Amino acid sequence: MSTITDKQTDNNQQQKISRKDFVKASSLAAGGLMVGSLPFSGRAQQAGAATLKVALVGCGGRGTGAARQALSTGEGVQLVAMADAFRDRLDDSFETLTNVFAEEAPEKINVPEEHKFTGFDGYREAIGLADVVILATPPGFRPYHFEAAIDAGKHVFMEKPLATDAPGVRKVLEVGERADQKGLNVVVGLQRHYQNSYREAIQRIDDGAVGDILSGQVYWNSAGVWVRPREPHQNEMEYQMRNWYYFVWLCGDHIMEQHIHNIDVANWFIGEYPSSAQGMGGREVRTGREHGQIFDHHFVEFTYPSGAVVASQCRHQPDTMNRVAEFFQATGGTIDTSGDRAVLKSRDGQTLYEHNADEDPNPYQQEHNELFAAIRNGEQINDTENGAKSTLTALMGRMATYSGKVIGWEEALNSELSVMPEEFSWEAAPPVVPDESGFYPVPVPGQTEVL
Repeated sequence: MSTITDKQTDNNQQQKISRKDFVKASSLAAGGLMVGSLPFSGRAQQAGAATLKVALVGCGGRGTGAARQALSTGEGVQLVAMADAFRDRLDDSFETLTNVFAEEAPEKINVPEEHKFTGFDGYREAIGLADVVILATPPGFRPYHFEAAIDAGKHVFMEKPLATDAPGVRKVLEVGERADQKGLNVVVGLQRHYQNSYREAIQRIDDGAVGDILSGQVYWNSAGVWVRPREPHQNEMEYQMRNWYYFVWLCGDHIMEQHIHNIDVANWFIGEYPSSAQGMGGREVRTGREHGQIFDHHFVEFTYPSGAVVASQCRHQPDTMNRVAEFFQATGGTIDTSGDRAVLKSRDGQTLYEHNADEDPNPYQQEHNELFAAIRNGEQINDTENGAKSTLTALMGRMATYSGKVIGWEEALNSELSVMPEEFSWEAAPPVVPDESGFYPVPVPGQTEVL
């Protein structure tokens, strides 16, 4: 690996926008934003029209859950196509969904054998059969699948993050603009934007209840995720695809795949994207061959154009403190959010607002409720820009921890370093391969190239 040099952070390149404009761009009122005159593809399936056909691309646990939520938005929604790299994953998902709807709404699952697609290219055929596409593969594939769906004129629900490198982020931003031009709906799985506790908090922040945010701490600290053992018959590409969480080209590292949620909240509440990041990270506990190349902890300091500073930490280490939350200090008080909790207090400790979540809808379901309502009502939601920029924020944090350098927003956005393979096939070599002892190259601060 080659050594990178320090580059001057250009804070002036990061244009500050007002909180009102940021909230308008990154969240939405229930039902979406009205579009006066959409093209036919954007108006597809008005209220009372024919059944909305859904394709699921990526049949793991999250994809299966998203499909279930899409099919639970009401009548007139049907799953008609599925695609996954692996047939066993597709079959498991199909069986799960069939069982869920078997008694009350079996007609919602209509996926004949000829509409089940596997391999790296199956997504194209699945997309062609649907009105709405769910994209839930490992995030490295998201820019390619998103482009195919929008170019085909389909509405999209896609999971976060939206890429694993800067070229991918730029592609998503470009395709998101094409979605706007076509009047297509795009919802991104940063579900806190669809959660009542966070919506109530941002409304009060926007109204000035606690003044301007000066600093914050955001967390995703947990024990970690699954490991799938290497099987004797697997080649390197299949092994990495099965264990996608531990490879940067597929996952982006857990600062992107999980911690993006909390980083996104910081961007949303502050009302801007950071101008620079610096931090540290490494592997202390999760160090085996089976753990690929990603870190087990990251600590990043994000500095925003307004001067606000957010300390971001994420960790995958068993038997340590677990915390998934956000906490902010403002000129007039504090904001505390986690799960369905939202508490705003004044500087003297008086409670200004405490959210009661007893009647709240599930935010994972609400994402789909609002997406399908917008499609049927001729409205438009497009979460792409904020989803891509929060992806870039998390990527900027990864760049900072991998390199040990200060990384600026513009240099992160304009990086030409791709982590993706040149060819997608079972016979192709992945971007990283193990050494003779079975270990993968791990980033080394001060040596690893990130730009």
